[in-house]
Amino acid sequence: MLTTTRQAHILNSLRTDGQVTVEELADQFGVSASTIRRDLNALSTDGLLHRVRGGGSLEPDRVPFADVQQQQPEEKSRIAAVAATLVHDGDIVLLDIGTTTARLARALRGRRITVVTSSLAVVDQLRDDDCVELIILGGAMRTNYQSMVGALTEQALAQIRATVCFLGTSGIRADGTIMDTTGMEVPIKRAMIESSQRVVVLADATKLPGVGILSVCGPEDLDAVITDAAPDAEPMRALRDADVEVMFA
Repeated sequence: MLTTTRQAHILNSLRTDGQVTVEELADQFGVSASTIRRDLNALSTDGLLHRVRGGGSLEPDRVPFADVQQQQPEEKSRIAAVAATLVHDGDIVLLDIGTTTARLARALRGRRITVVTSSLAVVDQLRDDDCVELIILGGAMRTNYQSMVGALTEQALAQIRATVCFLGTSGIRADGTIMDTTGMEVPIKRAMIESSQRVVVLADATKLPGVGILSVCGPEDLDAVITDAAPDAEPMRALRDADVEVMFA
C-alpha cells in the first residue's frame, strides 16, 4: 500500500473513532510500528492530527479548558485587546468558544453592546455586567470545553444577525484554510460565519499552522485575522492574497 493511501486510511479511522493507537494501526495495515509512527508524525506536522503518546487524536481539546487557559496567556490577552478595538457601541457580537475569545469577553466588559455566545467561559466573564446584553445560545453542553453544541445551537444562530463574529481555531493551513479538530464544533462555527456581517479569526502563533483535520472555511470567508505570529509566517501570503486584513498584536 502506498504511504499516501495508508495515511488517508488513518485519517478515516480517526474521523470514525476520534483516536487511534500505533499497535492497532500496525496490525490493521500489516506494517511495522515504526512505519505507523512515521505516518502519524507526518500527519501531525501537516496539522492533520494531534500526536499523543502511543497514537494520534483529533481532539487536543481533551486537555481541560482550565489548563489551556494557562497557555500563551500574555499573547492571547494582546490579541483580545486588538480585537476589542474592532467593536463599537451598539454592535451585536458573536463570540466563539476558546480561551482567547474568553479573554476578549473580559476586554468587552462595560461596553454598550450585545454579546451572543455558545461559550460558558464567555458567560462567566459577562454574567454580572450591567452594560453588556448577554444572549446565551442553547444546545447540548460539551463539558470539557464549556461550550454548547448541536442542532439547537445551530437553529438559534440562524435567527441571529451579528455585526461581527470572533472565531477561535485550532490551526490555519498554508493556504489560509481555517481548521478545527472537533466535528461537533465545526457546524457551529460555520453557522456563526453565516450569521455575521464581518468574520475575524483570533489565532496565536501556535495556531500557524497548528492542528486540525476539519475545514471550517477558506480565507475568502474572512475579513480579518488577529495574531502575534511573525509577519512572514506561512499562511500570511495566502491571507493577503484573499484580501484578508492581518492585524498583529
